[in-house]
Amino acid sequence: MRAPTKTSLVAAATLALAACAGVDTGAPAQSSAAITAADFAWRTKTLADDRFEGRGPGTPKGEASADWIADEMKRLGLKPGLNGSFFQDVPAASITLDPAKSTFEIVGKDGAKQLKFADEVAFWTPRFDKTEQKVDNADIVFVGYGVDAPSERWNDFKGVDVKGKAIVVLINDPGFITGDKRMFKGRAMTYYGRWTYKFEEAARRGAAAVIIVHETEPAAYGWQVVRNSNQGAKYYLDKPNGNADLAVVHSWVTTDVAKDLFARAGLNYDKLRLAANKRGFKPVALKGLKLNAVTRSAVARMKTRNVIGVVPGTAKPDEHVLYTAHWDHLGVKEGVPGADKIHNGALDNASGVAAILEIAEAFAAAPPRRSVMFAAVTLEEQGLLGSEFLAEYPPVPLNKIVAGLNFDGVGPSPPARDMTVVGSGASELEDILAAELKKQDRVPAPDPEPEKGSFYRSDHISLAKVGVPMLYAGGGIDLREGGKAAGMALRDDYRTNRYHQPSDEWKDDWDLRGAVETMQVLHGVGAVVANGDSWPTWYKDNEFRAVREKSMKAAH
Repeated sequence: MRAPTKTSLVAAATLALAACAGVDTGAPAQSSAAITAADFAWRTKTLADDRFEGRGPGTPKGEASADWIADEMKRLGLKPGLNGSFFQDVPAASITLDPAKSTFEIVGKDGAKQLKFADEVAFWTPRFDKTEQKVDNADIVFVGYGVDAPSERWNDFKGVDVKGKAIVVLINDPGFITGDKRMFKGRAMTYYGRWTYKFEEAARRGAAAVIIVHETEPAAYGWQVVRNSNQGAKYYLDKPNGNADLAVVHSWVTTDVAKDLFARAGLNYDKLRLAANKRGFKPVALKGLKLNAVTRSAVARMKTRNVIGVVPGTAKPDEHVLYTAHWDHLGVKEGVPGADKIHNGALDNASGVAAILEIAEAFAAAPPRRSVMFAAVTLEEQGLLGSEFLAEYPPVPLNKIVAGLNFDGVGPSPPARDMTVVGSGASELEDILAAELKKQDRVPAPDPEPEKGSFYRSDHISLAKVGVPMLYAGGGIDLREGGKAAGMALRDDYRTNRYHQPSDEWKDDWDLRGAVETMQVLHGVGAVVANGDSWPTWYKDNEFRAVREKSMKAAH
């Protein structure tokens, strides 16, 4: 695409939403294989505009952004990815808690203490079989990390039946605090450390409620992220039973609340926290304490959409390389402090969608031998639901998807000497990446903070679980201007001051040199696969290799 001028860039952003009604967006009409900062900036700024109101899935303005993405795919010459349509309907249920009519209280010998919503506790129900849910007089048990991992010889539930009870769990997994690599993966988070696993295990054991204790370092984000992410509508894939098999209440509490909770039961939180990191830990009842919780929510079935477009291959159109990025963000959160309630999600993940559209444009200008599919998925912020649906109902058989690359945040940065590979050591895609990086005099590097569990926090994991080799890489820490210290400072500044906050907005002073290099390299990786005959696979002993091998043996 011919790069827009500075003036046309601003004008295009102003008119961007008119695309939903078929009005000219102001985007240049010609396409080229060039990947440019100006194109990327225009698309990111458009998707992060206030008029899309934070791209809340299922909302009129949020779904308008999905329309814009589809229109952009069509304009670039992509073909519809699903039965003649750019859209894959994703049926979901929205559950919007009314905090003023809902309560979360701990009852003890010293009376009942109702926790303050958002300040002390973030709670909701995942159930949508009825609008009012209750946990009544439930015993409370501390179960350490809430992990049952036979391969690690670890069971936090040994000797206790938590059915109908409220369980208190720590975030992350037992290897984090000790740093002992013989325990799970040391400080590198495993799936057992994710909050999603805590809720899943609680459901398997029939717990009535889950109380996760928030701590900034093991969670990888501050309390403001928990507070902001868990207000307003929560979404789940629609199920006939209304999620009646899940715990009645899911919640997080601050560390201070947890310490007070333990003290009311005559226990020392700090001592039990350390004890939970040793093999042989046994659950501890918070004697004398009960949980009473009532959730009153507005429940609605709704449909949101994945947006899927394809550049057909010239020689092997039935084989596909996949690019993914989530288009949704948090929408409008009326309960957050400050005047600005719109969570624009410029980096998270308007930038990722802008990146795959820029790469799509390059492929459309020079179609490769294999087809290239681009999926902008929905409901990532609510548990990777759009990509989960895509993996469960893929537009083409899974064994026709050769490999995939995921984008979740292509941030402003100077050029780097390296590129971060999240979950490094996973697949042969990393060999291709290394060769492409060499062209920029760069090297692949493992995630410097594996304890944050980023490998389990983005959409690639949904496809990996069903066997598709996925690469999640981007940016770099070792900057050519300032080195690793500057790179980590950029990462920390975003996480602290913008991640899942209204301040994640487009800025005209973004340094996009690093973003362009990221897109060039990852376009190159996809081009190698799309123009080749090989099928990159998971490395030996990778947890997803067996699933892929089984999938590849299935009838095509």
